[in-house]
Amino acid sequence: MEKTLNRIHPVSDPEATYFLQVSWEKDLGTGFGVMLSDGQCAWTGTVSEAEISREAADMEMNREKYVEELKKALIAGEESADKYNFVIS
Repeated sequence: MEKTLNRIHPVSDPEATYFLQVSWEKDLGTGFGVMLSDGQCAWTGTVSEAEISREAADMEMNREKYVEELKKALIAGEESADKYNFVIS
């Protein structure tokens, strides 16, 4: 299993720091787990392969392109920090 951990500063609360861990087996396209923490609390969830396909279809985006965008947003880290915004709600 592969994992990444990135520090994010959501646009909804730019002074806050969160940590986003993403874990996957083969690639993000087969589904992945997420854990978000503010250093005091942690929230976890999973995204299935079916959910990825459904979201790509809803966005009228090629599934492979959608998975590439997920990689950039969720696991690329600092190199993509200025290209993606996170909102915590």
